[in-house]
Amino acid sequence: MMNFFIPEGQLRWLSGCYFFFFAILGALIPYLGVFLEHRGFNAAEIGFLMAIFMGTRIIAPNMWAMVADRTGRRAELVKLGSLTAAVGYLSFFYNGGFIYLALSLTFYTFFWNAILAQMEVITLETLGNQANRYGRIRSFGSIGYIIWVIATGAVVKWFGPEAVLYVGMTLFAGLFLCSMPLQASRTAAAAEFVAPLRFTKPIVWFLLSAMLLQASVGPFYGFFVLYLKQVGYSEATAGVFVAMGAMAEIFMFAIAPRLLGRFTLRALLMTGMAVTALRWLLVAFVPDNMLLLALSQVMHAFTFGLVHASSIQFVHRHFDKHHQSKGQALYASISFGVGGALGNWISGHIWGDGSSAWLVWIFAAACAVAAMLVVLMLPPEDQDSPEKQKLAVAV
Repeated sequence: MMNFFIPEGQLRWLSGCYFFFFAILGALIPYLGVFLEHRGFNAAEIGFLMAIFMGTRIIAPNMWAMVADRTGRRAELVKLGSLTAAVGYLSFFYNGGFIYLALSLTFYTFFWNAILAQMEVITLETLGNQANRYGRIRSFGSIGYIIWVIATGAVVKWFGPEAVLYVGMTLFAGLFLCSMPLQASRTAAAAEFVAPLRFTKPIVWFLLSAMLLQASVGPFYGFFVLYLKQVGYSEATAGVFVAMGAMAEIFMFAIAPRLLGRFTLRALLMTGMAVTALRWLLVAFVPDNMLLLALSQVMHAFTFGLVHASSIQFVHRHFDKHHQSKGQALYASISFGVGGALGNWISGHIWGDGSSAWLVWIFAAACAVAAMLVVLMLPPEDQDSPEKQKLAVAV
């Protein structure tokens, strides 16, 4: 039965925020490399610029988490961040060269990357004891990603790489408009003394594994479309392949509550990482086989869907209520920030002139295997039993 006290209007606007946040990811990440190549940048420069896109996640979420935990004004921070990111994105229209674009990317992605952790906390607080509905709300992000990764591929094919600029501006504006009606969070800032955050062994091992896994995903975000173009696919076809992964993750979000209720977090994380390693090997060795390439994209259900669902649950369980923003921010900054930046930066140097592009995916597979080995180091006594997992609330 629906909880009468849950503001459904708030959930609709949060769904819209997820839609546009991840639509931006779908429009920019796969095609930004194509756009930058069109502007005349080489592989190393593209890798560095893509690393900035991910790297601002290292600092921004943590800085905003400290403000959010101290003030409790999470909704206001989401509004401020989305507005500043939209205004800052306008600077990207000017072709000022490598240093200018690096500064432009740093500015607007700093504010854009800062808001996701706050959206996660607001969503969980809004849902309260119905937080098992999180996957349904979050799936709007996957839908936005699917629509715009396909649409942007078609737009780039018809109008050229410069069209990415206008698609991005439209989506940033949509994110800001959806954030405006968000209401203040239920939880006010804590007035009592709050113990400092303790980095226990499970938290440290978890964050390290998350960083390694996202380092393996870095080449996918920065070079996958360029790689498929090199193999002989068009941008539009590449967009369809990327969208297949997002469609698969929607299915995984739907079944994640059952998996979390039946298996331990360690088992789920290890499974997601093992499948990810196999996925990158398929991309490396059989990219010209459309069936196997499509299978590799369906594996995104594990690379992101299963791993992210399990990770959100891990953060929810291992960080107390006074450190939920910090926990979400740490997860975002260490995994998508540090890991994503390292993956893009290293891939740019491995790529070279593109003749050894397959080595990028060997590097990615190695990172996924390393992440799985780190998860093995999580102490078994810190893993929740299947019985406890039935009480899962985050996904």
